[in-house]
Amino acid sequence: MILLRAPPSCGVFIWIVGPQPILYTFAMPADDSNSPGPPKIGLFPGTFDPITNGHLDIIKRGQDLFDRLIVAIGTNPAKRSIFSLEERKDIISELVAEHCGPQVQVDSFEGLTVDYARLIGATAILRGLRNVTDLNFEFQLALTNRAIAEIETVFVMSGEAYGFTSSTLIKQIAAGGEIDRLHPLLPPNVLARLKQKKQELGGTLPWKHVDHLTGE
Repeated sequence: MILLRAPPSCGVFIWIVGPQPILYTFAMPADDSNSPGPPKIGLFPGTFDPITNGHLDIIKRGQDLFDRLIVAIGTNPAKRSIFSLEERKDIISELVAEHCGPQVQVDSFEGLTVDYARLIGATAILRGLRNVTDLNFEFQLALTNRAIAEIETVFVMSGEAYGFTSSTLIKQIAAGGEIDRLHPLLPPNVLARLKQKKQELGGTLPWKHVDHLTGE
């Protein structure tokens, strides 16, 4: 017995049993590989207080992975914010308009990231990885998000220049030293806003995490 398969588009099997071949035909599903499917929506969440050049690097590289990429600003009750939600949204919108394509949008949300992801119909959550420590935490978070919300996570490695950058470290340096020394790590509009905010707050900036046991 010999079973031959014609090209997939033909929908034909030729089954040879003994001297006479038997021809089977069947309906093939339409090839929709070229038809447009639902848009792939990426979600890049964070507190972005402040947004750094490392964040911006991930956004610029991640925008080509999706039809739409939403930079979503959330809140973290364990962190003291320097900038209000609206201030952060204004800063990031300026950067996106200057450095990114029209597929990148800026939004804000409250509550769980996975709930917001469901709300916007996100295909995947975009995350940047700086080091092995990030990987351990992000791997656990990605598995949890997939288990409870059935949403995937796409990881992009940070550029070499930003592998050590964190918003918390930047806030600590800005609070106790010269803000201008942070110019390799922060976009110009963030530097300007930090200087203005530090002056408004009497020469200091909040940067420590909130201790919910003591309220301090």
